[in-house]
Amino acid sequence: GCKEKQCPEKLAKWDLLKIYSYIIVMEHYAMIKMNCCPKDWKPFSSHCYFTVSDSASWSESEEKCSRMGAHLMVIHSQEEQDFITKILDAKAAYYIGLSDPGHRQWRWVDQTPYNESATFWHSSEPNDNKEQCVVVSHRDSGWGWNDILCSVTQKSVCQMKKIYL
Repeated sequence: GCKEKQCPEKLAKWDLLKIYSYIIVMEHYAMIKMNCCPKDWKPFSSHCYFTVSDSASWSESEEKCSRMGAHLMVIHSQEEQDFITKILDAKAAYYIGLSDPGHRQWRWVDQTPYNESATFWHSSEPNDNKEQCVVVSHRDSGWGWNDILCSVTQKSVCQMKKIYL
């Protein structure tokens, strides 16, 4: 070490520069790479997704997600729709975070705007004013959304932002 012998000034400066550069690189790497999801959650884009296999009503499903620091899934793009449907069981239906408090005023649980041009309703859906909650489900025509009664028990998909370390 430098306590016993005098370090050449050039070497001391170089070591500090090397250490400083290493710190900068590691901070940059951490910002890019160290975003993660809890165990058993699936990462996609800036979020993590978890399928809840216990059936529950829409409000109970949202409560389950909330207890995990999440909310029912919000879908704003074809990419999100495609991602989630690849990991779901085609024989089941899954609540997502879209509901209608009345008069077909669809709302997402995270308060993001409902965009009519980015919806994935099955043909002829939504079809009943009393059905105010939404599931993603599979039909012969493929995956899509269906409005159902909020009291019907279904599986669900929770979503949370990735954790940045």
